[in-house]
Amino acid sequence: MTTPSNAQRDPRDLPDVGSLVVGVLGGTGEQGRGLAYRLAVAGQKVIIGSRSADRAESAAAELGAGVRGTDNATCAAESDVVIVAVPWDGHKELLVSLREQLAGKIVVDCVNPMGFDKQGAYSLPVEEGSAAQQAAAVLPEARVTAAFHHVSAVLLLDPNVESLDTDIMVLGDERAATDVVQALAGRIPGMRGVFAGRLRNAGQVEALTANLISVNRRYKAHAGVRITDV
Repeated sequence: MTTPSNAQRDPRDLPDVGSLVVGVLGGTGEQGRGLAYRLAVAGQKVIIGSRSADRAESAAAELGAGVRGTDNATCAAESDVVIVAVPWDGHKELLVSLREQLAGKIVVDCVNPMGFDKQGAYSLPVEEGSAAQQAAAVLPEARVTAAFHHVSAVLLLDPNVESLDTDIMVLGDERAATDVVQALAGRIPGMRGVFAGRLRNAGQVEALTANLISVNRRYKAHAGVRITDV
């Protein structure tokens, strides 16, 4: 029996990720807590990390659903897939400090480098091209992907919202890693993971968040992204 090549594989044929442990760095922030909550409710084993283990434990207790809280280093070391949901200004420093713990792990960067002024949100320039590319540069032994940039933290954290009407654009240079991230996204009701290119294209995906913030402010909404004809 021959194994189909990547070119021959059905892109909708994704792996079973139910046994994977997902860590969330920045899991005490709204985006991190929201993703942790949704994945845990979907049956994933989830650990949230913070600089303060006590703070992480308190946030985990509030979320329930079997979520565990600990310090960032332990979270990274004990997880199979690690979502990075930290503020942009602490992004590089944190990842450099966790280089050893993240070696060999699938890292999912969902950080959006943005600034705000009287005219609203705007994308910040990043020397490496994007937050995800910065992560790849400082984590050479990790399997870095980019995803979960455009999903509303408000909707993620609202237990009355049973299904999230959004697609998740997943980027990365290794198909096995992006397949895992797509599959994780697909475990959340209403959500779908869609491959959206290599990591070098993450910059415009991160920047699109500023446009969505403008949409949400004008229409008092929680807009996401849907990819048509796929």
